[in-house]
Amino acid sequence: MSADRRERRLVTALFVSGFATFSQLFDAQAILPSLSRDLSISSASAALAVSATTSGIAVSVLAWAWLSDRIGRTAVMRISLVATTVLALAAPLAPTLEVLIGMRALTGVALGGIQAVAMALLVEVLPRHRVPPAAAMYITGNTVGGVTGRVIAGPVSELLHWRVGLLVVAGIGVVACLLFFVLLPRGLEERGARPAPFRAALGHVAHHLRRWTTLSVYLQGFLIMGSFTAVYNYLGFHLTREPFSLPVALASLFFLVYFVGAASARVAGGLAVRIPPWFVVTAGGALVALAALPMLSGSLWVMFAGITLLTIGTFMSHPMSSTLSGLEADRGRSQSTALYQLSWLTGAALWGWFGGVLYDRFDWLGVVWMSTALAAGAIGIAASRAWVTRNGLSEEGSPA
Repeated sequence: MSADRRERRLVTALFVSGFATFSQLFDAQAILPSLSRDLSISSASAALAVSATTSGIAVSVLAWAWLSDRIGRTAVMRISLVATTVLALAAPLAPTLEVLIGMRALTGVALGGIQAVAMALLVEVLPRHRVPPAAAMYITGNTVGGVTGRVIAGPVSELLHWRVGLLVVAGIGVVACLLFFVLLPRGLEERGARPAPFRAALGHVAHHLRRWTTLSVYLQGFLIMGSFTAVYNYLGFHLTREPFSLPVALASLFFLVYFVGAASARVAGGLAVRIPPWFVVTAGGALVALAALPMLSGSLWVMFAGITLLTIGTFMSHPMSSTLSGLEADRGRSQSTALYQLSWLTGAALWGWFGGVLYDRFDWLGVVWMSTALAAGAIGIAASRAWVTRNGLSEEGSPA
């Protein structure tokens, strides 16, 4: 097999893995209004169906990263997808909310294997200049999966039941799992990292958290993805109530804007080949902040423009930050990429839930202003790193 064909198959396989991950990670966002109505629970309580999954990934990524150093990145990804498929099929059958949340959390733990090692695998097996566009393709898989999960689960939950919506998306995940097994090339990890003892892996974690070079990357994910997830968690509630009063099935179509995010991720990957990635991350954060005013509009089309800006900005910032988590690591790359996943997933779970507290108290205004505040923090960090990059300084402020 030629090197070019091998690379295409790898990138396509990772696209499929991202699709499988995000279709089953965020499908619950589209059913939250139906879940809240069916079980007579608050929006914040319903959002736990999403936060439980993101939390499950967050608590497992470091363990998956360590395991991947022992048995290999691709072995971990295969185990992760099989476990995810089984759990995703079982979760819709949960008899109570508590069991559903527990099953969603376990699904998140299984999904953590993909999130922990996919970016590390790309950084290890591809030439450095090929990593940003390949990473953007992987993130595009995340995006398309996120759209598919939401757009299918929302209307099906309205027409039939939220359990059926989740089950249909799980069935699509089965197909994605099979495609991944077929597409992933063999023998990818000849250039991979040597297995590290558990104590050494913990040492890498501590090292990355002490370095502003890597810590600043993790904070980007925590803030930007927290901002993004909070908005999308409660978008369905906002659109199905006054002043819009859209049916759930129609409100779910708003998630199609994710395809614009997929395009912006590809553009961001191309830009990062020509300009420093931190400039791309800063620009993405600025677009997220600018989205605040149109998102508060009473006009559906202006509101849609704001959601589009938010999505474009997020998918400019997030793929580049994810890529930087591998490129900025001077050692323990799998631990660094896992820490980035831990950070953004923690942000998504925490702010995704807290946005519901604000929504129940201050309505949509509380969610939007929280999102904007988080984006402002991310912009400050990214701009400072972009300035350091432009002036050729090290993280200590001395010439690099």
